[in-house]
Amino acid sequence: MGMFSRMSDIVQSNINAMLDKAEDPEKVIRLIIQEMEETLVEMRSEAAKYLAEDKHLERQQHKFQTMMDGWQAKAELALDKGKEELARGALVQKNSFASQLSDIETQKAQVSEMLDKVQSDTGRLREKLAEARLKQKQLVSRKHNAHIRLKAREVTHSDHAAHAMARFESYEQRVEYLEAQVDAYDMTQGEGHSHSLEAQFKALETDDAIEQELAALKKKRAA
Repeated sequence: MGMFSRMSDIVQSNINAMLDKAEDPEKVIRLIIQEMEETLVEMRSEAAKYLAEDKHLERQQHKFQTMMDGWQAKAELALDKGKEELARGALVQKNSFASQLSDIETQKAQVSEMLDKVQSDTGRLREKLAEARLKQKQLVSRKHNAHIRLKAREVTHSDHAAHAMARFESYEQRVEYLEAQVDAYDMTQGEGHSHSLEAQFKALETDDAIEQELAALKKKRAA
């Protein structure tokens, strides 16, 4: 397959469709990128060849134009001197270079056209290469994300995870039991202290009542 045919296939290809049909999309996109990069190198070489050819033809064009101008001047000089045959010969030489110049201009136009096509196709190929590299980055990211999610699922649904959760629940029950013991101790101590205070106040109230009753009895007896 020629370079231009291969390049045209690459430029016109639908990368998404190619990846959808591939058994290993990551491998396919890597091969696509490699093919594009290699084709770009060839395109640069081809462009350099056309540029060199264009400059060569430009030099030839300038050379033949100079020769034409020179023979034109000689024909005019010969005619001024009355040398008609000499003037005719000079014009023959001029026309010979004119014919060669015409051929050079035709070749230069063809080379310019090819160079424009190479540059245009190279631009489109660069766009496709950028698209392919973006797809590759997305594929790598999605693959990495899928591996992480799969690992998370495996851990979540594994027997080890269930066993670990069961142990956590057992530890939690032990902690709750210890907390309950602490709460019960605090409640017991609090109640004992409260009862002790109540007893003391009752004792004070009882003493006051007895003193009042004793005073009343003394007063009664004195009367």
